Amino acid sequence: MPRNLKSSKELGGLAAYELISEEELKDINSLGLLLRHKKTGARVAVVTNDDNNKVFSIGFRTPPFDSTGVPHIIEHSVLCGSRAFPAKDPFIELAKGSLNTFLNAITYPDKTIYPVASCNDKDFQNLMHVYMDAVFYPNIYKKEEIFRQEGWHFELEDEEAELKYNGVVYNEMKGAFSSPEQQLFRTIQNALFPDTSYGVESGGDPDFIPDLSYEQFLDFHSRYYHPSNSYIYLYGDMEVLEKLNWLDEEYLKDFGDEPVDSEIKYQVPFNERKEIEAVYPLSENEDCTSNTYLSYNLSIGTSLDRDLCMAFQILEYVLLSAPGAPLKQALLDAGIGKDIISSFDADTYQPIFTIIAKNAEAEQKEQFVSLIRTTLEQLVLKGLDEKSLKAAINYYEFKYREADFGQFPKGLMYGLQMLASWLYDDNKPFIKLNSNKVFEVLKSKIGTDYYTKLITGYLLNNNHVALVTLKPQVGLTALKEEQLKNKLAEYKAKLTKEEIKKIVDDTHRLKEYQDEPSSREDVEKIPLLGREDIGRTPLPINNEEKEIDGIPIIHHNVYTNGIAYLKLLFDLEDIPKALIPYVGLLSTVLGYIDTEHYSYLELSNEINIHTGGISSDVAGFGKKGSSSEYLPTFQIDVKVLYEEMDNAFDLLKEIISFTKLSDEKRLLEIISEIKSRLQMHLNSSGHSAAVDRAMSYFSEASRFSEETRGIAYYKFIESLEADYNNRKSELIDKMKLLMNYIFRKENLIISFTSNEEGLQTLSGKLLPFVEQLKTEPVEKVAEHFDLHCSNEGFKTSGQVQYVARTGNFLDAGYKYTGALDVLKVIMSYDYLWNNIRVKGGAYGCMCGFSSISGNGYFTSYRDPNLRETNEVYEKAVDYIRNFTADERDMTKYIIGTISGMDTPRTPRTQGNVSMGAYLSGTTQEDIQKQRDEILGVTQEDIQNLADTVKAILNCRNLCVIGNEKKIEQNKDMFLEVKTLIK
Repeated sequence: MPRNLKSSKELGGLAAYELISEEELKDINSLGLLLRHKKTGARVAVVTNDDNNKVFSIGFRTPPFDSTGVPHIIEHSVLCGSRAFPAKDPFIELAKGSLNTFLNAITYPDKTIYPVASCNDKDFQNLMHVYMDAVFYPNIYKKEEIFRQEGWHFELEDEEAELKYNGVVYNEMKGAFSSPEQQLFRTIQNALFPDTSYGVESGGDPDFIPDLSYEQFLDFHSRYYHPSNSYIYLYGDMEVLEKLNWLDEEYLKDFGDEPVDSEIKYQVPFNERKEIEAVYPLSENEDCTSNTYLSYNLSIGTSLDRDLCMAFQILEYVLLSAPGAPLKQALLDAGIGKDIISSFDADTYQPIFTIIAKNAEAEQKEQFVSLIRTTLEQLVLKGLDEKSLKAAINYYEFKYREADFGQFPKGLMYGLQMLASWLYDDNKPFIKLNSNKVFEVLKSKIGTDYYTKLITGYLLNNNHVALVTLKPQVGLTALKEEQLKNKLAEYKAKLTKEEIKKIVDDTHRLKEYQDEPSSREDVEKIPLLGREDIGRTPLPINNEEKEIDGIPIIHHNVYTNGIAYLKLLFDLEDIPKALIPYVGLLSTVLGYIDTEHYSYLELSNEINIHTGGISSDVAGFGKKGSSSEYLPTFQIDVKVLYEEMDNAFDLLKEIISFTKLSDEKRLLEIISEIKSRLQMHLNSSGHSAAVDRAMSYFSEASRFSEETRGIAYYKFIESLEADYNNRKSELIDKMKLLMNYIFRKENLIISFTSNEEGLQTLSGKLLPFVEQLKTEPVEKVAEHFDLHCSNEGFKTSGQVQYVARTGNFLDAGYKYTGALDVLKVIMSYDYLWNNIRVKGGAYGCMCGFSSISGNGYFTSYRDPNLRETNEVYEKAVDYIRNFTADERDMTKYIIGTISGMDTPRTPRTQGNVSMGAYLSGTTQEDIQKQRDEILGVTQEDIQNLADTVKAILNCRNLCVIGNEKKIEQNKDMFLEVKTLIK
C-alpha cells in the first residue's frame, strides 16, 4: 500500500470515507487530506509525509456545563480498562512496554484529546488500537471504582475516623489551584466568557469536584464520546489506506451518525469593561505587601483568523515580551508591579490578550489601566518602532521554520495547532500549517498604519475586557481546610449508622479493588512487541574533536537545514564558591541590559534580526563513574543561519566586552523578575526542586546547580532584592569580577552542531572573537562546598506535597548497570504508581538512577500525603528483593526502557546530547554496553539491585515542599523546617 502520499489519487477507492479537500502543505513538506467518515460523520485529517515518527490522535469537543471537572476525570478514567483491553490500567501497561515517542491524554477548556506516537509500525498500530477501544468502550460503565479512584471519593477507614475526600484528579487540581498564576489564568478565562463553556473550569475546581455524581459522569461520556463528535488525526509515513480501513472496520462502522450538541458558543462582546476580584493564599510568614496580581485582558477576534492571530502574536512581543518593550517598560517605570507577564493565547475559539502586573498593590488598579491605555495611545500617535516589528516577525518566523519542539514529535505539535481552527470550522484544519505567506504579509505591513490600527481597534476601542485582580490572603489555605473539615464533620453527623457503614465499606471496597492486580489473561490482551522488534544499536553520539584558531571545537556533524547551533562553554572550576550564586544572576543579565553601543531593546532587536536567539545558562557536567567530580560551565547558546555567522559573533563580542553592568535600576528590575519567575517554577515543579535540594546535601554538582537555579538561588535573589540598596555596589563589583573570571580563552570550549559546510563558516570568525576575551589576571581558587545533610521541610501555602528522597550508590561501593534503567521503569510504573498514585491519590511519582554520578532519587508530585509516601519509599527495598516477573513482563519493562532512550532527536538535541556525553567521558561503547545490559536484564538482575537502592535510602536525605500544616504535623521527620517563600 502507498506511503508518503503525493496525491489523494494514490489512495484508490475510499469506500467508507468522503474526500472533502486536499491541500499541499509546502511549509512542512506534506500533503493534507480532509475526510469525512460517511456513516458517522467523523472528521478525519491526514498529514502524510516521510516523517517516521508517526502520530495518531482522536479528540472530542467536550464543553463542560460546570466546574466539577467531568471532562478531566473522564480523560483519566477511560484509560483504566476497556472492552478489548479489560486490564485495570492499559495506559500504564503501554507506558511500561511500548516504543512510544509520546503517550498521553490532555483536557482543554473545550476539547479532550488522546494522542500517541511511535516510530515502530507494529507499535503504532497497537497504540491506536488501545486508544480507540478506550474512548469508545471504556470500563467506566462496569466499574464505579474507576470514577471514585480517578475523580473523587469519600474516605473513611472506620466509623470513628475523620471523613475526608480523596481522588487523583481532586488532588491534582488542589495542586493546580495552589499556584496563583494558574488560579489567575483560570479566573481570566471564566471572566471573559461567562455565557459559554469557558466560563467554568474544565479541569475541575476542588471546591466543586465532589458535587459530581457517577451518573453525571457517565452521561457526559455517552453524550460526547461518539464518532459523530470526533476529530481523528493521522500524521507521518504510514500506509494511510490501511489505517483508514482499520478505523472503519474495527470501530467507526459500528456507530451511526448522531447529532451531538457540542457547539463551542461564541461569547457576545461586552458593552463595558467587567471587573472581577478574587483571593489566593499566602502562608503565615508571607507578606501581603506588593503581592497583588493586576491583569487587563481582552478578547481578540477568533482563532479562525490566522493573519490576525499571528499579527497579535507579533504585537504582544513588540509591546510586552521583548526586552525593553515599551508597554512593559512603562509599567515597570511607574512602579506598577515588579514583573510584567503577558501572553496572546489563540488555542481557544476567542483568543485572549493578557497583561499582568505581578507583585503590585491593589490600590494601583486604576493607574494600571490608565497607563496601559495612555501608553498605547502614544504608540498609535508616533507609530511602532519598525526595527522592533521586523525583529519580532523574524523571531517567530525562525521558530516556525526551525520547527524544533524538543522532545515532542513534530506531528503531535502540528496536530494541536490544527485543532485551534478545526474544532471551530470543520473545513479549516490546515490553516495554521501554511504560515510562511503570513510572515510575508506581515513584513509588507511594516511602515503602514496596519499595526497601529490593530491596537486602536482591538486594544483601545474594545469593550470586551476583563480587569481581574487577584489579592493575597494570609492563612486562606488553613481557613479553607478548616471549613472543609467542619463541612465533612457536619455531613457525617447527619448520616445514619447504615450510611456511615456504607461509606466505610465503600472505602475498603475501593482499596480491595486497587490491591487486586489485573488477571494474567486481561494483561496479556494488551498487545506487546517482542525483543526482536527492538534494535540492538543505540542512537549515535556525534563528536569530532577539532581546533580552530587555537580553540577546541567539538563538532556534531548532522544535517541542520542551514542552521548552526553554537554553544560556547566557559569553565567555572576556578571561581570562588562565594561568587557562584552571582554566576546564575549574570546568566540572566547578559543580553538583557544595555551595552556600549545598544540599549537592551536595540540589542534584542539586533539579536532577533540576525539570529534565532542568543541565551545564557549555567550547567554542571558530572564525570562518569565519580560521585564528586564535575565540570561547572557558563554557556552561551546561539542559533544562527550559516550566512549570519559574522553578525552572530559581532553580537557575542558586544555582549561579552561591552555590557554595562552599572545600571542599578535595570539590575533591580531583572532581579525582581527573576524572583517572580523562580516563584512560579517552585510552584509548578516542586518535585524537581525538592530532588535538587536533597541532592545538594551530598553532591558537589547538585550543590552547584542548587546555588545557580534552585531553592538556594531563590533565597539569594530574595535577600538581594530585599536589601538591594545596601548591596547594589557590591553586586556590580562582583559581576564585573566574574566577567574577568569567566570569559577567558583558556576557559573556552565550543560545541558546534552543523554539517561540514556549516563548520567552514567558523573559520576566520573565532580569532577576532577570542582576541577580545579577558586577559586581566585573576586569583584562581580550588574550593569545595561545605556539604551536610539538612533534611528540610519547606512550608508553602499550597494544599499538596512534593516528597523527595535522594542518595548515592557509587559512594556505597555499588556500580552502575543498565538494569537500573529497567528498575526505574518498574518502580515508576508499578510499585510507586500503585502505592503513591493509585492508592495514595498523588498525581505523580517517579524515580531515577544516574549512570554518570551514581545519584538516585524518589519523588512525588501533587501528593496529599507526606509520611505515608516516605514509608512507601522505605519499603521499596523489600519489593525489589522479592520482585518476580515472567519473560513477558521482563520484555515489557525492557521495551519501556528502550523507548525512553530511542526518542528521535532534533539536530539541536543531538548536539546537546553528544556534548553532554563528551564532557562526562561517555563513549559510544559505554552507551552500547548500557543497551546490551538492558536488553539482557533478568528477574534476578532486578532483585540484585535491592542493596543498591537500600544504599541510596540509607543516605537518609529527605526534602519536602508542602502544605504548612502538614509539614508542622510531621516536623519530627526534619532537621529543619523553613518557609519557602517570604
